[in-house]
Amino acid sequence: MAHSAGLLVHRDGAEVFLVHPGGPFWARKDAGAWSIPKGEYPPDEDPLAAARREFAEETGQPAPDGDAVDLGEVRQRGGKTVRAFAIAGEVDESAVVSNTFEMEWPPRSGRMRAFPEVDRGQWFALADAEVKINPAQAEFLTRLVQAISAEG
Repeated sequence: MAHSAGLLVHRDGAEVFLVHPGGPFWARKDAGAWSIPKGEYPPDEDPLAAARREFAEETGQPAPDGDAVDLGEVRQRGGKTVRAFAIAGEVDESAVVSNTFEMEWPPRSGRMRAFPEVDRGQWFALADAEVKINPAQAEFLTRLVQAISAEG
């Protein structure tokens, strides 16, 4: 089973930074399509290190410095397990540049095309993020609020 790790970057727990997946399948999807920047990692890699690496690959920007709070894991509908870490910081949504992947497009055409893993990133208020984020990952928003409440 695939394991992914990612960062839930936030501004004072009031806004979160999410990314929209690239490629033709996601082009017209919005509600429930956004995600934390994340990616798969091998069993021998530290999940937080993987989350920081994947953040840089998917946004073209270094992960924010600072202490990360482990928000645990969720299982997405397709079976993938995602582990998230919350970290306060800034991300320039206008400067998001992602790595790419290749796939046959159009289907059965025999032509391979490259698409960005992430086509854009955006800051959302928590209420808006709850609508935009992959439904399984919405649990991370709840855990973020709980973690911030516990701190204060």
